[in-house]
Amino acid sequence: MIAEKCEHLGSHDTMTYCLNKKSPISQTQSWLLQLLGKVLPCVTRPVVLRWSTTQVLDVTKQLDAGVRYLDLRIAHMLVGTEKNLHFVHMVYTTALVEDTLTEISEWLENHPREVVILACRNFEGMTEDLHEYLVACIRNIFGDMLCPRGELPTLNQLWSRGQQVILSYEEESVVSRHGELWPGIPYWWGDQVKAQELIQYLERMKSCGRPGGLFVAGINLTENLAYVLGHPSQSLRKMTLPNLPYLSAWVREQCPGPGARCTNIIAGDFIGADTFVGDVIRLNEKLLRCSHVPSAAHVECGREEWVRGGVPASP
Repeated sequence: MIAEKCEHLGSHDTMTYCLNKKSPISQTQSWLLQLLGKVLPCVTRPVVLRWSTTQVLDVTKQLDAGVRYLDLRIAHMLVGTEKNLHFVHMVYTTALVEDTLTEISEWLENHPREVVILACRNFEGMTEDLHEYLVACIRNIFGDMLCPRGELPTLNQLWSRGQQVILSYEEESVVSRHGELWPGIPYWWGDQVKAQELIQYLERMKSCGRPGGLFVAGINLTENLAYVLGHPSQSLRKMTLPNLPYLSAWVREQCPGPGARCTNIIAGDFIGADTFVGDVIRLNEKLLRCSHVPSAAHVECGREEWVRGGVPASP
């Protein structure tokens, strides 16, 4: 089974469970928010943390839960050492990138039949030297676990080679210099507060046809300033959890596979809440069922069409 035809469970902004309460506001945020973070940190930082935290399980527990796509947003903090690489989502994490990659590697060593997709993104404040330093860390930590860039392999091919990591890197110039890195994986981000509008966005994207190779459909809701000001005591968690049943219902309707309207990686917030984890993983049962039907059966995203003489039968 090829990775781009399977359904993979992903966590959006994987590392936000360890955001640093004392961290400065990210340099990519507005000057006003950065100023408020400096002038009124006791007010600003708690609010920012409430709306930046998308996960509560640590990376090992996420992997134990079934997550196989990790959304790793990497940044260099201006304070600290020269090679001070953290993760970021409005503020920076306490965890260091090198330590987290080592933790993932150790988990893979204990689970030799598991394969993960690591999406390295963002790269706030990264220089060319820091990119090369990060790639060297990746090589040293994962070694032969890394699957070199090329045609997407099947799981059997990965197992036979002892390869467990497909690492995408959203910096084309760096990817071109290193055969262990894969290009950035497209992420369908709806940027919506309401679950209904997010689903409408995802359906519009599906109607345009899936990208080639791996891609992510994000079922993560996103706050905006108007919503935050109108709900001062809320958080991203409080906004998300009541909507998970609606979002999970959409997940259960999806179908993995090569078809134009099929999904591939579905990533969400607050892994472990609701039925999201099991709903995504069980989508692969649709592929298994299809593999046992006659070869004249074609599957096209959620419906089976029996072909008689090369012509699809009426639904």
